[in-house]
Amino acid sequence: MIRLTFVLRRKPGMSRAEFQQYWREVHGPLVAKHATALAMHRYVQVHTLDDPINDQLAGARGGMEPVYDGVAEVWWTNREALIGTFGTEAGRAAAQELVEDEARFIDLTQSPLWLAYEYPQVNPIPEELVARENSGLLKLFFCLRHPDTLSLDEAQLYWRTNHGPLIRGVASGMRMKRYLQVHRFEDEIEAQLRASRGTAVAPYTGHAEAWFDRADLAAVGTTPEGQRAMQVAVEDESYFIDFPRSAMWVAKERVFVDRR
Repeated sequence: MIRLTFVLRRKPGMSRAEFQQYWREVHGPLVAKHATALAMHRYVQVHTLDDPINDQLAGARGGMEPVYDGVAEVWWTNREALIGTFGTEAGRAAAQELVEDEARFIDLTQSPLWLAYEYPQVNPIPEELVARENSGLLKLFFCLRHPDTLSLDEAQLYWRTNHGPLIRGVASGMRMKRYLQVHRFEDEIEAQLRASRGTAVAPYTGHAEAWFDRADLAAVGTTPEGQRAMQVAVEDESYFIDFPRSAMWVAKERVFVDRR
C-alpha cells in the first residue's frame, strides 16, 4: 500500500470555513467521481478544527508552524497502480481536472505533498477508527521535519525503531486509540505531482497520526500517568524532530472513497 499526503493551505481571502465547505461539497465529490480512473483505493479529507488543543500541543513543544487547513489523503494498492493512472487518457484527464479545481480553493504553492508508506504502531483490530463529524473521536495530525543534524534515513530509523516502541509503552497513559507513523520516501512521481501544482514548500519527513476520544485527549495532562506519558513523548521527539519547522493539530475525517 502506498499513500499520498497533501497538507493544504487555503487561498488568500478565503476563511477556513469557506475553504472546507468548498473542499467538502464540491471537490470531494469530484475526486470520488474520478476515483476509478485514478485507481484510488481510498480517499479521505482531514478537516482541521479550530480548537484550543492545537495551541496546547504547539506550546508543549516550544512553538511550531501554523496549522494547515486540512489534509487530503489518498491510498493506492501499490506504486504500479499509481503509475498506471498516468498511462491512460482517462487518468490524465481526471488528474488535470482535479488540479484545475484545486487551484480554486487551495494555495498550491504553499501546500506540500509527498508519497509515503505506513508503519502501524498502536493498531486496533479491525482498523475501523474514523474521526467522523458526529463521533467523539479526534484525529491528531503531526507533520514533522527532522533536524539538519540527521539525514532523512537516520531520522526515520530513529522514529521507527526508538520512538515507536516508546509510544507503544505509554499509549495507555495517553489513552491513545490508534497510532500510525507515515514515512515519506523519495520518488520521481512526487516531483511530477509537485511540479504540476507549482509547490514551493519542501515535503516533510513524514507524519504521525493518532486517534483519541476528545474527552480523553483533553484529560491527558490531568493525571500523573498522562503527564508522565506526554513528558516522555515530547522529550524523545526532540531527538529527531525540528519542532519550529513542524506542525500539529486535531481534526475530523470525511471518507469519500473506501475500497478496503
